[in-house]
Amino acid sequence: MKTAIEDEKPTTWDHSSDERFYDYYAKASQSKEAQQRFRSIRDCVLRTIEKGGSAARILEVADIGCGAGTQSLLWAELAHHVHGLDVNERLLSLARERAQQFGYTIDFRLGSATHLPWADASMDVCLLLELLEHVPLWQPCLDECARVLRPGGILVITTSNKLCPIQQEFNLPLYSWYPAALKRYFERLAVTTRPQLVNYAKYPAVNWFSFYGLRAELAERGLDSLDRFDVIDLPNKHGWIRAVVYCMRAAPPLRWLGHVATPGTMVLAVNNSR
Repeated sequence: MKTAIEDEKPTTWDHSSDERFYDYYAKASQSKEAQQRFRSIRDCVLRTIEKGGSAARILEVADIGCGAGTQSLLWAELAHHVHGLDVNERLLSLARERAQQFGYTIDFRLGSATHLPWADASMDVCLLLELLEHVPLWQPCLDECARVLRPGGILVITTSNKLCPIQQEFNLPLYSWYPAALKRYFERLAVTTRPQLVNYAKYPAVNWFSFYGLRAELAERGLDSLDRFDVIDLPNKHGWIRAVVYCMRAAPPLRWLGHVATPGTMVLAVNNSR
């Protein structure tokens, strides 16, 4: 069994963290908003698995770019087997501390999303939450996720949205609509003289996606993609919301407008290879 892309030489990463970024992230990762957002993603994945006809069971979950472990803890509280990976050593230490406080056993490892330490077809769920925009070699990252995902498994991606002008990666208005050359300029500033533009993140966002582009990439890897409108839990929504979502699902132009109006891209991709 392989445990990473054959013959690939891992990129050298800086595993340290700016004190200001660490303080910001440590606090933000425990906010009520973050907890609600990550819990809704977890529950969405579980609903998708149930709709696919899979019986309730303990899942192997890979939280890639786990940071301070917020999503890992939410899966561990349901007794799933969680494997966390991150390039930031200080945030991993914080994740281990928080897991210990709750009495959870989680396999946290230091490493890169482009060189995963797990065997082929070993994971039921792969989580790439708010990560892909920060990985310059994002295509090998998708290759690795497809490699470790079991048949019928689910890859979850939340990332930047180049269609929507609202974003949280750079403290600049309408940044996702900036031309590529201007983005490169601000990326250089963010890692040199103006790190406050990205809340002192060592690896600022350098990639901007749309659901449609990611769907095409994932199809090449044998994964079928659902967007945020496909996986909305309609029975628990108000009547007018259900009506709007039904219209968006039926009319591609309305669905596209929905993506334009939504900060961030979300994809649930099912591995249908056998």
